[in-house]
Amino acid sequence: MPYYSFDLVVGEEFKNQGGIILEGIEVASDRADQLACELSQVKPELQQKGCAVRVTDRDHNEVYRTPLDPVPAWQR
Repeated sequence: MPYYSFDLVVGEEFKNQGGIILEGIEVASDRADQLACELSQVKPELQQKGCAVRVTDRDHNEVYRTPLDPVPAWQR
């Protein structure tokens, strides 16, 4: 199973949020969405600043990114 790392993206800065072995990118993207939601609630000052959670693989290639700002239902 692959190893994925999660980072909080603030501007050009990447803040490590940890890593985990998961079954695949589908599960990793779900975890990133959950982390973005949690960070948005715990640190509301990060909202409206373009912050995101990114997922990278073992080779440090970005494989997924999700914004901290919730996507309105009408845009889905």
